Formats: sequence, structure tokens, C-alpha cells
Amino acid sequence: MCTNIVYEWLKTLQLPQYAESFVDNGYDDLEVCKQIGDPDLDAIGVAVPHHRRRIHEAVRRLKEADERAAGLYFTL
Repeated sequence: MCTNIVYEWLKTLQLPQYAESFVDNGYDDLEVCKQIGDPDLDAIGVAVPHHRRRIHEAVRRLKEADERAAGLYFTL
């Protein structure tokens, strides 16, 4: 099994079973994962609606964290 940041991220979402598929489909770091949409989840093999919602919510949080950090950097 892969041991990288994406695996750790999916593990915190309680979805580590998708880690290998994420990496196999090119989602091997969180910057790339921020671009995930429904077609990507289809390709990765995430079919369970609850799992898809959990991933979408986590992606939203990643993007929000970036926006907050960018705003802080800009004001400094």
C-alpha cells in the first residue's frame, strides 16, 4: 500500500481503501486532489455517494485553507 500524503489524507477521512486508485490516477499530492470533481471520482472508482460527499467536503476544506493562508500572506 502507498504511504504518502494522499494516503494519510484519505485515512483521516476513513477512506484509505481508495489511496491506491488515487495514486494510480495521478492524484499523488494534495494540490492535485484539490482539482477533483465527479468525473475524477468516477475514474478513481468512488461510487458510494457518502464517500463522494466526504471527499468533496474535504476538498472544499483544503481549498478554504489555501484561501485563508493566501489572504494572510497578502496582508503581511
